[in-house]
Amino acid sequence: MEGVTSWAHSVYILLFFSLFLHAQSQQLQSNEQTVLLRLKQYWNNPPLLVQWTASSSPGSHCSWLGVNCTGGSVTELVLSNMNINDTAPSFLCDLGNLTKLDLSHNNIPGGFPKALYNCSKLQYLDISQNYFVGPIPSDIDRMSNLQYFSVAANNFSFDIPPAIGRLSQLRSLYLYQCQFNGTYPAEEIANLSNLMELALAYNTKLIPSAFPVSFTTKLKKLTSLWMTDMNLMGQIPESIGNLESLHFLDLSRNPLTGKIPSSIFTLKNLSSIYIFGANLSGEIPQKIESLELEVIDLSANKLTGSIPEGFGELKKLKSLVLMFNQLSGTIPESLGRLPALTDVRLFSNNLSGVLPPDFGLFSPLEGFEVNKNQLTGTLPENLCFNGKLLGVVASDNNLTGKLPESLGNCSGLLIVSVSNNRLSGKVPGGLWTLFNMSIVQLENNGFSGDLPDRISPNLSRIEISSNQFSGNIPESIGSWKNLKVLDASNNLLSGSIPGEITDLALLETLLLDQNNLSGSLPEVINSWDHLSMLNLSNNRLSGQIPGSISLLPVLTQLDLSKNQLSGNIPSQLGTLKLTVLNLSSNQLTGRIPDELNNLAYSSSFLDNPGLCASNPEILLKACSSQSRSSSKSSKNLLFIILAAVFASLTVVVVCAYALKIYRDSRRDIGYTWKLTPFLKLDFTESDILTGLMEQNVVGSGGSGKVYKVPIDHWQGRCVAVKRIFNSRKLDHKLEKEFLAEVRILGKIRHANIVKLLCCMSSESSKLLVYEYMENRSLDQWLNRKKRPLLLSGGSGDVPLDWPTRLKIAVGAAQGLCYMHHDCVPPIIHRDVKSSNILLDSEFNAKIADFGLARMLIKPGDIDTVSAVAGTFGYIAPESAHTRRVTAKIDVFSFGVILLELATGREANDGDEEMSLAEWAWHHLQEDRPIADALDDEIREAGYLHEMISVFKLGIICTAINPLTRPSMKDVLYVLKQWSDSYGSPLQKKAVDEYAAAPLPRISKRAQPQNDYHSKLSPDTF
Repeated sequence: MEGVTSWAHSVYILLFFSLFLHAQSQQLQSNEQTVLLRLKQYWNNPPLLVQWTASSSPGSHCSWLGVNCTGGSVTELVLSNMNINDTAPSFLCDLGNLTKLDLSHNNIPGGFPKALYNCSKLQYLDISQNYFVGPIPSDIDRMSNLQYFSVAANNFSFDIPPAIGRLSQLRSLYLYQCQFNGTYPAEEIANLSNLMELALAYNTKLIPSAFPVSFTTKLKKLTSLWMTDMNLMGQIPESIGNLESLHFLDLSRNPLTGKIPSSIFTLKNLSSIYIFGANLSGEIPQKIESLELEVIDLSANKLTGSIPEGFGELKKLKSLVLMFNQLSGTIPESLGRLPALTDVRLFSNNLSGVLPPDFGLFSPLEGFEVNKNQLTGTLPENLCFNGKLLGVVASDNNLTGKLPESLGNCSGLLIVSVSNNRLSGKVPGGLWTLFNMSIVQLENNGFSGDLPDRISPNLSRIEISSNQFSGNIPESIGSWKNLKVLDASNNLLSGSIPGEITDLALLETLLLDQNNLSGSLPEVINSWDHLSMLNLSNNRLSGQIPGSISLLPVLTQLDLSKNQLSGNIPSQLGTLKLTVLNLSSNQLTGRIPDELNNLAYSSSFLDNPGLCASNPEILLKACSSQSRSSSKSSKNLLFIILAAVFASLTVVVVCAYALKIYRDSRRDIGYTWKLTPFLKLDFTESDILTGLMEQNVVGSGGSGKVYKVPIDHWQGRCVAVKRIFNSRKLDHKLEKEFLAEVRILGKIRHANIVKLLCCMSSESSKLLVYEYMENRSLDQWLNRKKRPLLLSGGSGDVPLDWPTRLKIAVGAAQGLCYMHHDCVPPIIHRDVKSSNILLDSEFNAKIADFGLARMLIKPGDIDTVSAVAGTFGYIAPESAHTRRVTAKIDVFSFGVILLELATGREANDGDEEMSLAEWAWHHLQEDRPIADALDDEIREAGYLHEMISVFKLGIICTAINPLTRPSMKDVLYVLKQWSDSYGSPLQKKAVDEYAAAPLPRISKRAQPQNDYHSKLSPDTF
């Protein structure tokens, strides 16, 4: 009986203990759910966390997005890309069993979240790709259990603290792409004996230092070493061969010197090696033992000698990139037999001999670029044997023979570029019609045959100048709908130019000069809206110049010289804004249109005996006048002689200047450029320089031009390149200041600030390379004269609707707010205007162009726009009498943009020579209704109260006294109150109340800005 009682007692105790543990578990789960819901509320309910809702079901939170549990308790929070905009709260560590926290790719501001010190079990922490600022704490080693630590792509600055080296459990350390501007603790990091992955790349402000030899002797478990662009100096130590576990090595874009250590190619586990854009010299080591290599990128160095024969033994090699070096000799035949090879980039070297005939036969070759060498022989016949080939670029060599017939059956082919060789024969017929074909470049060869009747629907560029193509231009050319560039100059084409050619609505460049074309010029009816360059010179064209040419809206270069054209020059031709016009050597008669009677076209009409000019500086033959007296004629004769002398001198000066410009442009393609990257680039220096062609110009200003440069012809990707001209070499101090400012901007990462990808510098100019924005700039949408024909491929004069304008205002305000309030130190733009608000394909606004061109002007030099930094209409009043630059000058300029959005007027578009801001104030001063000032194109669209509210906010921002202007944080707060709850009763109520707020009467003798701002301050919002 006693035994039974004892047994029952034991069962009772076990049951009680089990129930107690269950209750404890349920309590823990309930507490964890409470913490998570509190976290969601703290972060203002991010849309992606909508699934996080309270539930009485035990453990239900373990199935929420981003939440992982072990044993019913939360151990992992993976909240990457959740659009979190606030800090990490201290109560987050109430999740007591948390071992992994991933908050990467959000918008979290502030300093390093020390509250995470309380997460005592944390082993994995990733806060990369946010907006953290300041130093990494000197006591970071308190997080002693960390095995994975990533703070990459933030704005952390100062030194990397030595305490990092006391995180003894670390396996992975990612510190890349921050703004550290001191030192990094190389010796302490070398003590992390368990470290497997180390990333310090793209910390361009670190104090220059040598490659740490201690890394090579102590970090025996290291598998990945990423140290791109972090000011490494000196030589790569031979002891790097001690890193026997290394798989990935990237030392690119550092000012290294000396040779490539031979020990690198003895690392038997090494699969990827990147040391491009350094300053290495000498030959590539010939002894190759790293048979696991898949990627070799040693491009953009000063390497000499030959390509090692040992590369032909790398059976796993996929990518061989040796471009921009000084390599010579032949290409080893064994490379053509590598079974995994997909990417071959050997261009811009001194390689000679024939190409290995087996290229493509044994491997899935995708890219083949061997241009700018001294190669001879023929192109390999089997480049597309495995059907994977995307592009062949072999221009600027001495290749002979025909294009391989197999290219005509290569279905994936996107580009064929073989210009400047000695190739001949007919182009394989199938090449023109390959569905994916985008670019065909065959210039300067001996190709013959007719132009194709049919081409690929995706073909955008045909460049076949200086060949022997003959026959007529086919009438079917009207079906080449996506063609943007047709350059068939200097061939043997004959017959007339078919009228169907004017159906090519996307055509930007048409060059048919130096052929045997005859007949009349086709009429331009309603197409060619994008044509900027037209050259039909050196043919046998006859008849009159069609007046319809004047309908081409963006034509800038027109050359019809050396033909048999007759009749008058159409008077409408003077309405075009031509930078190049040549009508010389024809049979034209009559008077030159008045708009063309100036020295800009002084050589445009030569050798047309029947032409006369009212301006004797243009032609010696002046148009006759019966009322002219003999004395007046003699005076005019003297004037003509003097004018001829002046014109001759002008020609000399212009030619000298043109020669200088030509020489400067030729330097662009040399090796005098310095490239400073701010992100990992997928394009080269050559991609940018070769794209600086006139037909790629999309804008211009006092400091230079802006180009749309294609960087990936296969995928159609482009970048925007702003070229800042400089007439003289910059002094060292100015150069350093410019690069320092550029580097700051290059590190800014915000959704509403355009990405500055890199900077390129030469003695004659600077190139700033930005992401390309499809919808251009805000001013082009507000200005009815500039407004492009966009919007879903439609046409017509379509204004921006009000919701889109408000969205743009909020986006631009967010970008400026980040610069003023979240950057350390704050960044003041100084040239905020609607042309510097760029719009992507979804009309998201991004701030651009930080006035860098003005930095190239020395003190005392005269700015071509204004002695005061900025643009007329946007310049704050205090800028005229003080050099002190504050954030309030940006607020003033942004207020002008708000007025532009509300009124549809331009910043310099006021009555009686007033700016828009002055005009808006006078409009109120005269007690006129605000509604009368609003954009009449959208005023009746149901958003009247919102437009009035934005107009008032613009008034507040454009106060004369900068102290009465709100901060950008206040402005953004007001705009977001209207946009975040767009269309809701709350939003409608707020806007209606604000729009209905009475405005006080103002004496004309008063300063209206001060009076208004005393009553309409941000405190009243």
